[in-house]
Amino acid sequence: MCNWATVRRSLSAVLHEEIEIKRMAYAKMTAEEAAALIKNGDTIGLSGFTAPGTPKFITEAIAHKAAKEHEEGRPFKINLFTGASTSAHVDGILSQNNAINMRAPYQNTPDLRKRINSHDTHYFDRHLSEMAQESRYGFYGHFDYAIIEAADIDDEGNILLGTGLGNGPTYVELADKILIEHNTELPTSLYGMHDVYKPLDPPARREIPIYTPKDRIGSPVLKVDPKKIVGVVETYSLDGVKPFTEVDAVSKQIGANVVGFLLGEYRMGRIPKSFLPLQSGVGNVANAVLYDLGESSEIPQFMMYTEVIQDAVLELLKKGKCTFASTCSMTFSDATEEKLFKDLDFFHDKILMRPAEISNSPEVIRRLGVIAMNTALEADIFGAVNSTHVLGTKMMNGIGGSGDFTRNAYISIFSCPSVTKGGLISNIVPMVAHADHSEHSVDVIITDQGVADLRGKDPLERAHLIIENCANPMYREQLRDYLKIAKGVGQTPHALNAAMAFHTAFVETGDMRNVDFSKFL
Repeated sequence: MCNWATVRRSLSAVLHEEIEIKRMAYAKMTAEEAAALIKNGDTIGLSGFTAPGTPKFITEAIAHKAAKEHEEGRPFKINLFTGASTSAHVDGILSQNNAINMRAPYQNTPDLRKRINSHDTHYFDRHLSEMAQESRYGFYGHFDYAIIEAADIDDEGNILLGTGLGNGPTYVELADKILIEHNTELPTSLYGMHDVYKPLDPPARREIPIYTPKDRIGSPVLKVDPKKIVGVVETYSLDGVKPFTEVDAVSKQIGANVVGFLLGEYRMGRIPKSFLPLQSGVGNVANAVLYDLGESSEIPQFMMYTEVIQDAVLELLKKGKCTFASTCSMTFSDATEEKLFKDLDFFHDKILMRPAEISNSPEVIRRLGVIAMNTALEADIFGAVNSTHVLGTKMMNGIGGSGDFTRNAYISIFSCPSVTKGGLISNIVPMVAHADHSEHSVDVIITDQGVADLRGKDPLERAHLIIENCANPMYREQLRDYLKIAKGVGQTPHALNAAMAFHTAFVETGDMRNVDFSKFL
């Protein structure tokens, strides 16, 4: 394993005192000059994972170039591969100018979502752990450029990355040319908080030697061929992550139910006394769960092995409840990011950022015994989960890393509100309209109503548990009626002519409560 402290001492001069002289080895250019290099049809890989670590200025300049090209009657679209979602500086403005032809593996901006659902952009949804290796396998063609955000760079091609890694290490390897955004808002004292490691490809691949979340196995810098760097653009911007809204009553109840379940497992000895590493998805519900974990006096100190850490995690680290966080991205709001930078000496040895194929590695997740906590759009009464498609057709964000963790977790938990839109939509349905996670992968479903532990239960037992414990009372009778219609048709009793009746009722009337199962009797 890498002795990062020794490496830090040997490179400290390069990354601090001598950096201004050494950066002169690369061509300095404006974002517009960098964008001028990009051609219609180019394939570009970006650093970063969610907004942190993603470029911000060159991509905006590419969007403006696309707008001008379109005005003059010329086609201009790029193929864009990232680590996960990005930001308004990337997916937002590029989609507004219809500048993305192909996009993967995850997104979350309204403008891109519209382009995807109207087929203006070709989007394929991939497990985040797979994107880098499949790119190296050649599944997605040739890469023309990699655009990397950096806190620093020396003349030997050692790049100190920012607050998110993603698939940058693979994209710089595959790309013909590299453009660097040197973001002066990022402190060089981030040095040592990255663990850049790329596994060998089959048939030469060995085990990933991570045995605790703290293990460092790679380099603190991203090493690239300096001859491939065609330009450095000086930038200055925080990541622009908005703070989460105040935790509402429903999210708070879900958080309490998740913590209650984990406490029960801990008391029964099904979670070791030393506890296990946690993974948490993104959003208000996930943040509420983490805050509640921090308030529980009975749950011991724990570590995280996850893909994203949010504002709540920084507080848990500060309080000592979470002792270490291995992640791919520090997805903090700007206010929290500023707190991190001001107190970086304290957090420096408590956070480690890794590439997505390592933070989301099924091998490592299974070895460490990670407890996975993710969110669902809807779940059905037999335990299948839809994470991605509204009413089964419209892409929301994507599967992200939920599949990586769910299939390999010690315990896999999915949570969601029992209803949305004031009760017009039940998030517990007879059959999910789009299946991302089958019942074989889902251990526990939790809503504001309660907990359904599905382990060791047959399909009909799961259905009764989910209806009685997780469905909202206003929908329980309809779900029971569905089971009566389907009774006796097989081990998993679905009535295929009625399975989508909840969704059909919403499409036709705007209210799932208007479902009428009597016509199926």
